[in-house]
Amino acid sequence: MEGWGKTTKTQRQEQRRLGPNRRDFKVAHPSLDNRSFSGSTVNGSSCLLLSGFVRYLSMAAPPARARADYDYLIKLLLIGDSGVGKSCLLLRFSDGSFTTSFITTIGIDFKIRTIELDGKRIKLQIWDTAGQERFRTITTAYYRGAMGILLVYDVTDESSFNNIGNWIRNIEQHASDNVNKILVGNKADMDESKRAVPTSKGQALADEYGIKFFETSAKTNLNVEEVFFSIARDIKQRLADTDARAELPAAIKINQADSAAGASQGTQKSACCGS
Repeated sequence: MEGWGKTTKTQRQEQRRLGPNRRDFKVAHPSLDNRSFSGSTVNGSSCLLLSGFVRYLSMAAPPARARADYDYLIKLLLIGDSGVGKSCLLLRFSDGSFTTSFITTIGIDFKIRTIELDGKRIKLQIWDTAGQERFRTITTAYYRGAMGILLVYDVTDESSFNNIGNWIRNIEQHASDNVNKILVGNKADMDESKRAVPTSKGQALADEYGIKFFETSAKTNLNVEEVFFSIARDIKQRLADTDARAELPAAIKINQADSAAGASQGTQKSACCGS
């Protein structure tokens, strides 16, 4: 051939003579050395087979599955009344930033941050209701798969604190029974004259529900790292304990089997000695 896609007058005459099922073509693929195939040796079915083979060679092999870059994947939820600073806490922890001009959006948002905890890499997937709580539309779908929940109130807004009980009931209705919870009193940087919920009151409520309690400030970064690390550590420990309990029955069965085998051998030996 003179070039890709070009034919001479003689070649065109030969193609018309051979008919539509016989063609000269050039295969542009490195493994075939750009060789040419003539119509006298390749019929229509062979062309179809060869073209399929070329497409197969041209397909890139699927990439090898990447190894997970974490030891645990933990889903966390931020729950509480609108305006208590959930999104600001999320932004501070995930991006290390704070803004006073944060615009509340309607929907669900989440951020991801991977932390190092007790020698393990933990990938935190943190979900924020992003204003949806104003319409009381948080349902089972939002809670599904959640391992930990941060119950957030505003220390300058007593009503947000009083509503924590309602959020607890919502969690009990939709979340799993063993989900970890932590109580967070946000905006602790505010002047004491504006504080409506004393620290002691927040601690008393946390004690009532048997959960941990932190006061935080997304603005000054007070206890933000601590609260997320604390609940992540508790969840990691719970998961480790669950794995250990799951393995325990098998170990017991093995020990029981060994004991039974030993007893059987002992009986046989005694019988032998007594004979």
